[in-house]
Amino acid sequence: MSRDQIKYREGYKYQLAEDYTIQISIYPIVEIETEFIRLDRDGYLLIRRGYAWDGPSGPTCDTVNSMRGSLVHDALYQLMRQGHLLPELRDEADVIAYKIWREDGMGAFRAALWKRELGKWAANAADPRSKKKVLVAPHNKYSKS
Repeated sequence: MSRDQIKYREGYKYQLAEDYTIQISIYPIVEIETEFIRLDRDGYLLIRRGYAWDGPSGPTCDTVNSMRGSLVHDALYQLMRQGHLLPELRDEADVIAYKIWREDGMGAFRAALWKRELGKWAANAADPRSKKKVLVAPHNKYSKS
């Protein structure tokens, strides 16, 4: 690999500026530790500074009261994609997001609608086959900037 190339993943809009910790209702048998996420046996979820996520998915707009729930939800689904959490925990991850959205002031109707839609459409996001591909951008010393 040339030093003039970069590797990256597409599809992210936000990047966490500081570590974020929350206690959730998922308690793994052993602590889970990845580069950006830790979930301990007591349900403490740590999402580290630098974690990137795409915000709320679907035909929706990103609002202040949707960001924290989408962050936690994306981190939990990532742990499922990576095989650290069982896919059967999808429903619980959706409930956790719903509770956070309500805590953050999202209306009950909107939060319930989003939770319902997650149940219908988000299975692919938890599937290990849905990992983001690593792309390579070669340096072209002849291109004009």
